[in-house]
Amino acid sequence: MSDPNFVNQPPGIPPPPQAEPPKAPSRGKVMGILIAVMVVALVASYFGLKRQSEPAPVAVTPAVVDAGVAALPPDVSLPESDGRIRDLVGKLSVDPELARWLQERDLARRFTSSVNNIAEGESPRASLLFMAPPGPFQVGASGANGRSSIAPLSYARYDQVARVLGSLDAAGAALVYRELKPLIDQAYREIAPPGQSFEATFGRAIQHLLAVPVPQGPVEVEPKGALYVYAAPELEGLSRAQKHLLRMGPGNIRLIQAKLREVRTSLNLPTPEPRAPEALPDQDPGQTQTAE
Repeated sequence: MSDPNFVNQPPGIPPPPQAEPPKAPSRGKVMGILIAVMVVALVASYFGLKRQSEPAPVAVTPAVVDAGVAALPPDVSLPESDGRIRDLVGKLSVDPELARWLQERDLARRFTSSVNNIAEGESPRASLLFMAPPGPFQVGASGANGRSSIAPLSYARYDQVARVLGSLDAAGAALVYRELKPLIDQAYREIAPPGQSFEATFGRAIQHLLAVPVPQGPVEVEPKGALYVYAAPELEGLSRAQKHLLRMGPGNIRLIQAKLREVRTSLNLPTPEPRAPEALPDQDPGQTQTAE
């Protein structure tokens, strides 16, 4: 399993010291369009922002997106579009954590690359290195069979991500998406095979995450070297992208999948036919060679 904090640490023994994650940039507006935020939130089970404390969830009322905002100049470059993207997305939620999340550069490329990776079942880590999971992965005491269950505190690391995602205005996102579509298409053409539309890829990415099962009851894991793997073959056989969402826990999975369905409906994205499962490589796609 590819979470760098998903290490085989015996209960009761403090985890080894870890390098401090990169310090978040100073205050600024929000990164990317809403859909990029959703992709980030869904993979934040791998890269959730580190915070020393997390406020209790609060009810928020999304601001109305102005449908009459001026269009981007046709000759604007992808990096130059960051400010406009931030301005538009800043109107989709008043949750302050959203503004602290996504302050990176070259947002359109990060978004399209992340969506493409998820659609292929791969980790979008390369585009999202600025995030890191808050706190260590934790399990309960091992049973006689050598297996442990994922501790509720491990799932709670991602409650903040789910809260922010739940505050986003999916209907407003459709307006923002249409406003930024020329930039998104421009960025996607750099990495897409000929004839492949971004809408089709985005639809596949959403469908891939909606296929993640919601666990019923405790989820057992077992040690494998320095890491843990899922004891259930049907969970361990999921793709890297799907395991990122699975690691967020049942409650957060339900919330995120519900928001994904809202976005798919608002954007009228295609619902692709499920692909036949591919043969797994020798190295499990959800593992890393060494624990970080």
